[in-house]
Amino acid sequence: MYAIDLMVKEHSDIQKMIGGMHKLCCMILENQDSVCDEKSVLTDAAIQHFYNFIDFTRDYADHHHHGKEEKILFPVMTAHLGKMAENLVTHGMLVEHDLGRSHIRALETSLKLYQENQKTEHKLSIITEAMGYSNLLLLHTEKENSVVYTFAERMLSLELKDKIDVDCKAFEEEQSKLGIQEKYLKMLNDFISAY
Repeated sequence: MYAIDLMVKEHSDIQKMIGGMHKLCCMILENQDSVCDEKSVLTDAAIQHFYNFIDFTRDYADHHHHGKEEKILFPVMTAHLGKMAENLVTHGMLVEHDLGRSHIRALETSLKLYQENQKTEHKLSIITEAMGYSNLLLLHTEKENSVVYTFAERMLSLELKDKIDVDCKAFEEEQSKLGIQEKYLKMLNDFISAY
């Protein structure tokens, strides 16, 4: 199924970005000079990488990837696969999407506070929220790959799967015209090559 294969590939992209974030957070904890100066203050480059991470998570992971799930796949599942799909999607996946958004908002707030006052507690909050989001999304993407997507592929009719594929292709074409995939896959490559 085109849509599922695409979403699994996007999960791989998200997991790669998370791998880079893990490395950046470890470098901060180890006070490495490429991310912290001699006074243990985050460098401008490190701060910019956190803002890039926020941008990637909001526009690629959330708007682009979760957009296909929330507007195309999940509504079909909940409309046609009964209570089990309703519970899996509404009380599972969508709750986790919202929790991820909460981590990203808190990460952005922590960065702004740190830029105003370079206190250790703000640096700790940055690492905490970045890792909270990262750990959540690693578990979330694995759950979707192994449970949600396989359930959809197994249980949805061929006609519904075809409709999902058509709608996802249209969504991808629209996003491609805006340069979304190109922009964020380049950002991903730059980020992981830095870390």
